[in-house]
Amino acid sequence: MRVLFAASEAMPLVKTGGLADVVGALPKALAKKGVDVTVVLPKYGEIPKAITDRAITVAVMEVQLGWRRQYCGIQEVMVDGIRFLLIDNEFYFYRGSLYGYGDEAERFAFFSFAVLEMLEKFDLLPDLIHCHDWQTGLIPFLLRTRYANRPGYRDIRTVFTIHNLQYQGVFSRALLQDLLATGDDSFTQDSLDFYGAGSCMKAGLRFADKLSTVSLTYSYEIQTEEYGEKLDGVIRQRAHDLWGIVNGIDTEVYDPMNDPFLKFPFLDSLDKKRQNKTALQSELGLPVDETIPMIGMVSRLSGQKGFDLISEALPALMKENIQLVILGSGEHNIESMLQHTFMNNRDKMAVWFGFNEGLARRFYAASDMYLMPSRFEPCGLSQLIALRYRSVPIVRETGGLRDTVESYNEYKGSGNGFTFGPATAKDLIYTVRRALSFFDQKEIWARIVANGSKKDYGWDSSAQLYYKLYRELVT
Repeated sequence: MRVLFAASEAMPLVKTGGLADVVGALPKALAKKGVDVTVVLPKYGEIPKAITDRAITVAVMEVQLGWRRQYCGIQEVMVDGIRFLLIDNEFYFYRGSLYGYGDEAERFAFFSFAVLEMLEKFDLLPDLIHCHDWQTGLIPFLLRTRYANRPGYRDIRTVFTIHNLQYQGVFSRALLQDLLATGDDSFTQDSLDFYGAGSCMKAGLRFADKLSTVSLTYSYEIQTEEYGEKLDGVIRQRAHDLWGIVNGIDTEVYDPMNDPFLKFPFLDSLDKKRQNKTALQSELGLPVDETIPMIGMVSRLSGQKGFDLISEALPALMKENIQLVILGSGEHNIESMLQHTFMNNRDKMAVWFGFNEGLARRFYAASDMYLMPSRFEPCGLSQLIALRYRSVPIVRETGGLRDTVESYNEYKGSGNGFTFGPATAKDLIYTVRRALSFFDQKEIWARIVANGSKKDYGWDSSAQLYYKLYRELVT
């Protein structure tokens, strides 16, 4: 089976979020099952030079984009045993960051056309194209319309995965008509129309053969008005084609026994974990005391991640005997709030704005607990990494958090974390205090940590489900 992954980012080449982790790790798990996987993504300027220097140009072509004819190079490079194809156009992709430009529609329409055009040029007609998020949503649409009558294209099947429904690639109808050289018939309720505009996410939802999203609970949530982002009706119509498959993590990359960023490698030794905690306390300028419970967060600083709840809860939390360590960047008002709280609680809190992979790993390794009070969370990878590093998650019951974190039951001794349902600061505070009440009971805490260590959070079982999904389409 030949599968082409089309995505806007992938580890270890380039990353802004969890999408890159998935697109980097899932192909390796599928390859172990005998699937021939190739990954295609834009050749960004941010891709490490050590990788791009090894890339070989295998094809050069022009891509028609409305009235424009644009240069496109196809470069090939092997990374971690997986073949990557890079769509090369410096005007569109050699910029200071991956996203956030005024011509996003043009950039990713070009990418979508380039992916389909290269299949002929590069003799790479796959059995299936697995598309990820709105940046590739136009590919199923184009495949079923513009390319439907090209030899070899008709039999290609598509899977479209929703990683976060909130980001939809909505652009004006006139702009998309210009870029796609299409008429009004493509902007009906059953096609790209989205309240008078056009939606790349909807294109994927409408035209892909099968749909998936990144946890079972989220697959149900996005069929409701509360979580459906005005696309719940479309998703309900395709519910029979929608699979909810929880993400995994790359357990070779996230391995506390072989993590180059840790001073004290460990796996199940809580003594070694405490050594990582005291090392981080010293690094961050916090009081060095292994008995103080440390609560960690590595997160985008946004409302989705529940920082409004954290803001309301912080005065109460700062009265507890804890250390709260937060790494991330995002909304200015949230950064200001955290900075203000830190300035008044230097002995209980440390904040690092931005992203640093090594520091993030040390946060996971040092933290006794890991806080994720998200308002919605399609899957979440941080709680899985936390469990891998023996940090006990405290999460709100939504999306993949609900699917992967089971609240501790003191009567049965079961559960790998602590959870709460209502999105209120009161419930957050109560749940943190509940976790703290067990922390000082060493035998119970060791049991909770051990419960979290029993499950495999890698990709094997999820890759098997994707393989089954592919087999339903490719016989």
